[in-house]
Amino acid sequence: MNKRIHAVRVGLNRGWIEFKQSVKSPQDQGFYLFMGGGALLYLFLSRNSVVEGTSLLRPTVVLPSLLGALIAFGVVVGPAYSLAMEREDGTLLRAKAAPNGVVGYVAGQILYQSLGLLPMMAVILIPSFFLFEGLMGGGASGWWTMVWVTVLGLLAALPIGIVVGSLVKSAQKVGTWGMTPIMGLAGISGIFYPVQALWDWLQVVAQIFPMYWIALGMRSAFLPSEAATFEIGGSWRTLETVGVLATWAVLGFLVAPVVLRRMARRQSGSEVEANRDAAAQWVR
Repeated sequence: MNKRIHAVRVGLNRGWIEFKQSVKSPQDQGFYLFMGGGALLYLFLSRNSVVEGTSLLRPTVVLPSLLGALIAFGVVVGPAYSLAMEREDGTLLRAKAAPNGVVGYVAGQILYQSLGLLPMMAVILIPSFFLFEGLMGGGASGWWTMVWVTVLGLLAALPIGIVVGSLVKSAQKVGTWGMTPIMGLAGISGIFYPVQALWDWLQVVAQIFPMYWIALGMRSAFLPSEAATFEIGGSWRTLETVGVLATWAVLGFLVAPVVLRRMARRQSGSEVEANRDAAAQWVR
């Protein structure tokens, strides 16, 4: 047990160091500003638009939904890419060679990917409070809701990213098996328009996955209580949000370690070398 705890501490330290390096990286800073600036531009251009069927301005409704989508997208695609790339460059093989190294690796990834959301959320959220009215009308309870939705959302979505990264054959495949499905889910999860505008069967599909519930939870944090009447069932469905996200989290943390261990057992030095050669060919 002490060795496992030590491995977790080492992994968390590695995740913290990687996060600090990311924040200081001009490339990552540019990414945060570009993506966050794009989201703010969209919200600003629609600042006078009213969501159909409501009296709410579009930025007021779309902003919390965007934050929910950012959480789901970031902690699925981010870990998937990292895991796939570090499997190819031998990082995971070296982690496997250390006692409880895979446990430490996962702990580091969880911390790094979770903290990695903060700069993007700050770039979007802080200017929004100066640019748009009616945000976080619930006060302290709204902030508390945002915190627990974020934590549960991370726990629900992170294992999905680990599973995707474990199953894909190369980092280039993450776009097909990770990014594309997530973008599709964003289109049907009520991020940019009410989910009720979709066919009934698409509404059912959207409600199976975490993204819809993370976005719904974020809207319940930011929007006034009367806005719940425009949601499915006419309420924020808080208990259902907790139940669905908790179920995904439990299932994920049961399945993800099994998939990751199986992938790690198959990893070998010759496979790493072959992956490097394949990556070099792809770059050329």
